[in-house]
Amino acid sequence: MRWTVHGEHTLHDTPWVRLRSLDVTQPDGTRGDYHVVRLRDVAVTAAVDDRRVLMMWRHRFVTDTWAWELPMGLVEDGESPEAAAARELEEETGWRPGTVRELIHAQPAAGITDSRHFVFRTDDARHIGEPTERNESDELAWIPLADVPGMIGRREIVSSATLVGVMALLLEEATT
Repeated sequence: MRWTVHGEHTLHDTPWVRLRSLDVTQPDGTRGDYHVVRLRDVAVTAAVDDRRVLMMWRHRFVTDTWAWELPMGLVEDGESPEAAAARELEEETGWRPGTVRELIHAQPAAGITDSRHFVFRTDDARHIGEPTERNESDELAWIPLADVPGMIGRREIVSSATLVGVMALLLEEATT
């Protein structure tokens, strides 16, 4: 059931989104074009303190939705996902992690995009000041993990990266 890629060419290219057309042969022998969106990897940080997680209330204009999210951002060229996760947490919240460890890895839409989401956990973040990224959120709050399932049910948490992260936190907490 393996697909074969014979070549790839650019349809659209920006620093944010790269749309490619791939010449592929499917497992049944059918050959044709398949469109793929190539995106940068995303680093996410779940800062945890006393069974609470630090979240941001933010507006996503593309979908015109408001929801709670974990701090996250793109992994820059030459940057490790761990470093990006630490940088984004600090820029977006003013909290600096002491240590980060991988919580979970996800590929949110592997059939159409190559973006990987790296979710990290820190249990020793310390507040160092105000966020330096002013366009990220309207509010920061320490959310009790016990409240997260209800928030998911009420669609107060909808970002796939955040959903994967908080569900991994809940699973981890349930087993410890």
